[in-house]
Order: sequence, then C-alpha cells, then structure tokens
Amino acid sequence: AATGQTILQLLPVNDTTRKGEWKDSYPYSPVSTFALHPLYIRLQDIGVKVDAKFKKLQKELNDLPELDYPKVFKAKMNYIRAAYLANGESDMQKPSYKKFYKENIGWLEEYASFCAIRDGLEKEYYCWMQFHLDKQFSEEVDYARSRNVFFKGDLPIGVSADSAEAYWHPELFNLDSSTGAPPDFFSTEGQNWGFPTYNWDEMAKDDYAWWKSRLRKMSCYFDAFRIDHILGFFRIWEIPTEFKSGLNGHFNPALPYSEKEINDMCLPIDGLFHSDPRHPGMYQPMITPTGRESLDQWQKDRFDGLYYDFFYHRHDAFWKRNAEKKLPELLGATGMLACGEDLGMVPDCVPIVMDHERILSLEMENMEKGRPWPHLSVCATSSHDMATLRMQNAEKLGNTSGSDDADLSPDDVRTIIMRHLDSACMLAIFPLQDWMALDRNLRRKDYMNERINQPADPDNHWRFRIHIDLNDLLTDRAGYLNNEIRNLLLESCR
Repeated sequence: AATGQTILQLLPVNDTTRKGEWKDSYPYSPVSTFALHPLYIRLQDIGVKVDAKFKKLQKELNDLPELDYPKVFKAKMNYIRAAYLANGESDMQKPSYKKFYKENIGWLEEYASFCAIRDGLEKEYYCWMQFHLDKQFSEEVDYARSRNVFFKGDLPIGVSADSAEAYWHPELFNLDSSTGAPPDFFSTEGQNWGFPTYNWDEMAKDDYAWWKSRLRKMSCYFDAFRIDHILGFFRIWEIPTEFKSGLNGHFNPALPYSEKEINDMCLPIDGLFHSDPRHPGMYQPMITPTGRESLDQWQKDRFDGLYYDFFYHRHDAFWKRNAEKKLPELLGATGMLACGEDLGMVPDCVPIVMDHERILSLEMENMEKGRPWPHLSVCATSSHDMATLRMQNAEKLGNTSGSDDADLSPDDVRTIIMRHLDSACMLAIFPLQDWMALDRNLRRKDYMNERINQPADPDNHWRFRIHIDLNDLLTDRAGYLNNEIRNLLLESCR
C-alpha cells in the first residue's frame, strides 16, 4: 500500500504436512486443497506466551540465512499442540468456532479424520487448528482490502495421492498415473510431479462439485487466482506410475493411432511410438523417439510430419471441446479474476479458449509467444520456477559465479521493469527479489541464490527466504526502494 501497488501474489498456502520433513516444503503437493498450512498460524494469537525460551528459539530460527523447514515445523507444532491442550476445549465452545465448523463441515470432517488416522491424534485438534488459521488469514485479508490491496492465490493443478481427497474420494483420480510435463523451457528431460491425474468423467457426474467447492473456499481469501498449468484443463501429460521420467509420458485425453494407420504409413512402431494405456491397441508418438535416426530419409520426413501434427495440431478441436466443458463451469463458481499459467508446449486452441473465457495469460520476455502482449494478461519478470532478473543476465553471459561484472545494475533493472509496466498487460506482477534489485544497498549480495524452485528437481528443498526482515520494508532502510516503486508506477500510469 505504501508503494501504490494493489496486488500481492502468493504461492500455494494449503497444508502439505506428512511427516514434517523437507519433502513437505513443496507447496504444490497438498494433502488437502481446502485446509490451510499449520505453519502459517500466528502462535501469539492462540495463547502461546512469548517468554525467554520462545524468544531464544525465534531468534535462532530467524537468524538462519535459509529456512530450515523441519526445525521450524517441529518447533511450531510443539507450541500449537500445547496451545490446543490448554485452550482447545474452551475455544470449541465459542459461537465463532461452531459457525466455522458448520460452514466448512463438508471438507473439514474428511480432512480432520484423515489427519487423525495419519497421526494417531484426535480429529478435533485439526478442526481447531483450521479454525484459527481461517480466523487469522481472514483478518489479514480484511485488512489488506481496507488498504486497497488484493491477494492473488495459486491453484495447484495437482492433488497428492496421499491426500485427504484421494483417501476419501479415490474415484475422482487416476491413481495408476502421475501428472507431469513434456520437455520444455524448464526441463529438457520433462517433469514428473508425482500426483495422480484427474478422472474428469467421474467429476462431471455431479457437475464438478469438488472443483466448485475448492474454488469457493479459495475465494474466501483471494480476489484473483493463478491457475497452475492451465494446459491440464485441456489435456495432461500423464506418466504411468512404473516410470519416473517425464519422457515416458503421454497425453490424456488424446487421439492415438491404430497399428493399421502406422503400418499404412510404412513406419515401424518400435522406437517411434509407445502404447496408449487409456486406449488398448492404440499408439502415441514418443516425445523423444529413439528410432528416428535409423529411418530412411523419406521415413524421417513422414514421421516428422506426423510428430509435428500430433503434438501441435491434431488435437486442437478435441482439446478445445474438452476445456470448454470444464472451465466455464469452474469459473462461474466464484467472482475471482482467473489468470492462467500458459507456458510450455501450448496448443493453438489454448489462447482461443482463454480469450473467450476472459482468463488472463502469462507473458514473459524470455518466453515470447510470437505475438504482442494482449491486454488480458499478466506480465512478469520472473517466477518462483525461474531465475531472477540478475540471475538471468549472468546465465546469458555464461558467468554464473555471482561476480559483480555479470550482475545487472539497478538502472538496468529499472529499464526492464519499466518495459513491463509500459506494456498493454492488465496486470504487472514481479517477484520481490526483482523489485529489491532496484536498490543497490538493499539488494541481495549473493544474487545467484535468489531462485526459489528448480522444477526439474523433484527433491528440491523450498528453503529460500528474503535476506532482510520484511518489516524493514516499512522503515527508512527501504525509503529509496519504495520511492522508486512509487515513481515507476506513476510514470507508467499504473
């Protein structure tokens, strides 16, 4: 609010708790698409006393240059459990708790029972936690809106196989496969995200009630949302559970080829095609065919034509109809502004449907789509999955040592940001790291460690933290940065 900005975009905030280990730090693998993550609870507001022991532990954890997820999780959960034993019974007698429980009973009972079975504790404990999380987050949302600041949330495309939803409603998921992505800008080997694909036919039987409930809950906190991997509503890259590599995936749904069709084209199956598990006896081209080089030139030409058609044209009308069945139903469930993450191998039908449904696209300079940036879009300098501006420059120069001569100057950063602000895009949203790069004294010194996630690494630890206390952004220390941001917004009439 002090800088004149009006949108604050957050990464997913849903519960990812399994054992409190590093694996749980990945926010795109929720164990519930409704429950908020217990780590976001403000301990002081649930009766935890800020004594000498508390302050010592707080300082120890806050002084770490990077987040130690397991340590923070263990410490906070110990405090939360003690607060529940001391105050839970009385809290659950309050009218506000009873109101929350009644309004959320559908998902809350399933989530709490799931956690109780997992941990061997009483289910009321988890209901009580969610009550306080909802209360605290709602207060923050109300305060933000009173300052003309609105939250943009993040809707993960996947739900874990070990989630409350998959436990109670396995019929909604294809538990024999994992969701992922074919080779793209982020990974030459493709990606395997590890969660099951959706059984859309089953979901359609009750008019996508689960999705609508999920979005309505999200709209309690957010005025806009990012649809993670919007391509998943058109088709998904599906990897059978016996494989780990994203290279072993296939499209679902798809229009595969029969053995006769392949034979009629005088092409071999081995090394060029693999069977489609959803259509026995049918085949899809391999995303990285191993047998192409052994073909005669005329066969290479024929296969190349088939390959390009399959991955970029053959499914356009089919996938368009597929998305048109779902997206209008889901978007109509709330009044949130929808923004789609439409990067990667994007079929021609995707922008057509997104434009028709008024879903904002995502635009980045290093991932151009061969057309001017439209008004109905969000432009960004980077994302949690990518290198920051300063890192991008160093990588472009081939110098990733973090030296000063490969760094972008604040003036260079200002020029890049101004280009985005001057664009036609409806929203311009930048990572905090890129905003802070405008200030020579406030920016991070070891800029090659600013990246949050490595999408190609399924074992990446989410440990990044801003190198200053966020409260410092309201002090004289950030006076220059705040003035710069205000001036940039004024100059660009944002």
